[in-house]
Amino acid sequence: MSNQKQQKPTLSGQHSKTRKRDEKERFGPTQFQDCIIQSLTETGTDLEAVAKFLDPSGAKLDYCGTLADDMMHTDVCVFTAQEDLETMQAFAQVFNKLIRRYKYLEKGFEDEVKKLLLFLKGFSVSERNKLAMLTGVLLANGTLNASILNSLYNENLVKEGVSAAFAVKLFKSWVNEKDINAVASSLRKVSMDNRLMELFPANKQSVERFTKYFTEAGLKEFSQYVWNQQTMGTHKELQKELQEQMSRAEFLSEEPILKWYKDTHVAKGKSVFLEQMKNFVEWLKNAEEESACEAEEGD
Repeated sequence: MSNQKQQKPTLSGQHSKTRKRDEKERFGPTQFQDCIIQSLTETGTDLEAVAKFLDPSGAKLDYCGTLADDMMHTDVCVFTAQEDLETMQAFAQVFNKLIRRYKYLEKGFEDEVKKLLLFLKGFSVSERNKLAMLTGVLLANGTLNASILNSLYNENLVKEGVSAAFAVKLFKSWVNEKDINAVASSLRKVSMDNRLMELFPANKQSVERFTKYFTEAGLKEFSQYVWNQQTMGTHKELQKELQEQMSRAEFLSEEPILKWYKDTHVAKGKSVFLEQMKNFVEWLKNAEEESACEAEEGD
């Protein structure tokens, strides 16, 4: 029988005893800020040095600490950095490494990004561009969930065109990191693949306007994806309406029509009618296949 004393199970909300060397230092807002800011001032804009400081420091410091009201600034800032994708990728690596190491930061980080997106009007165009590129990279590497994009549907941001302009920069960097299929999959998981039109004001929501805007911005592949989504949605609506009308009129459903078209080709005089029905039958087949594919993706 082992002499080693087993640790008792704890209920949610209880704190188990922690060894002294594992305890994190807890400072007041000013002390916490001084500790972080002083070290970041020493690292300068060298993001590798920043990462080397933040990574091990998280084992001693509680990164859920609060900053003082008279918050100090350092040169390590996304908004004062160069406005290019390579620089934003370097910042994304720092965030990604830190959040992967300390998972408790993930939720809080997403919440703060959502807030930033809601207040985009408070930033300059250049600052928005940097944030958009950074957000796109963080979405691509999985640090952020696509649900944060719900903030872009804020009425004021949409009305003033801020959401659409921000989305262009964001999707450019996202597609640059991942292919369009990966982007589409992420959007579909949060039911946002059919809401992209809402980035424009209600009186400007048309697939033609959307594809023109994003294509001219260099996102032709993304525009084509949205076009296909909208076309598929229109086909489904027409199919549903047709089926309802046929049902109300006590016509045949699509299954007997397809079976009759495939199997009954022998009687004389039907060739002309079959030729005329060809496009309609092809449309029914395609609509059926699209519905099946979507059902599989949903599963």
